[in-house]
Amino acid sequence: MKQMNSTEWIAHCLAIDPPRSKSLVMTVMGDAIAPHGGAAWLGSLIELLGPLGVTDRLVRTSVFRLVQEGWLTASREGRRSRYAFDPKSLPRFQRADRRIYAPPGLHWDGRWTLVLAPNGSIDGELRTAVRKELQWEGYAMLGPGLLAHPAADVEGLADALMRTGAQGKVFVVSAGELPDAGSRPLRELVGEGWDLSTVAQGYRDFVARFTPLLALLRDEGEVAPDAAFAIRSLLIHAYRRLQLHDPLLPIELLPEPWPGSDAYAVARAVYLLVYAQAEVHVDAVLRREDEAAPAADAAFYQRFGGLRA
Repeated sequence: MKQMNSTEWIAHCLAIDPPRSKSLVMTVMGDAIAPHGGAAWLGSLIELLGPLGVTDRLVRTSVFRLVQEGWLTASREGRRSRYAFDPKSLPRFQRADRRIYAPPGLHWDGRWTLVLAPNGSIDGELRTAVRKELQWEGYAMLGPGLLAHPAADVEGLADALMRTGAQGKVFVVSAGELPDAGSRPLRELVGEGWDLSTVAQGYRDFVARFTPLLALLRDEGEVAPDAAFAIRSLLIHAYRRLQLHDPLLPIELLPEPWPGSDAYAVARAVYLLVYAQAEVHVDAVLRREDEAAPAADAAFYQRFGGLRA
């Protein structure tokens, strides 16, 4: 069987697993637009997303819905529309950014963060909102009104409680194992709260899907800027979906071997091979609509442990 080139790989990837348009817009906003000032004209988004199978109409529909949902803001200049991150949603984007591009390896200090909402303390609607937000942050529901995580992001927890209106209405506790009390080891709570088999299989599937691409890119050498951008976007779109479903448990509490480490290594290797040419494409597209569009910021080059390395 003839080996695919990069262009054929992109077409094959889009055919077997076409991304949802709104989700792909979010990926491109986070991966490509955020480093360039965090805002883009609609025309630039349409040009960037078109080769990824997202039509003009779908781009317009997607950004409209993202504005309605509070993820983006829209502004107009004459007949043109410009889209940027909503300040209220920006902390979530920034935390997602850290999750996606940072190397795995949280360590456990032996403690758990517990969020308690006893019966009657909050109404059912707020309880549901808190549960959904904290599960997005990786918390497990261990019982009615009890959510827990062994390596909680305090910033993410505070933001989730503020956005849901639960600040000051729930109890937040840091708990450790009580010595000599006959307790089961606290590490065993992981088995009570999370089924990691789906997350692990997702990482294995990612490795199986993108390892051949890595070999292809190494054989092919430098790819065209537009193809590099498409590959980078599809890579991060797939990896982002895995990361946002991973509760990010400390390495001491994960089964061994943990495939998330292999997935990170593959994602980093592919990104390093295509990011520079992809940036050529992003710069060109953004500057067709705005000659003053900024180049990627310094934080961009810290992704995956340092891109220039």
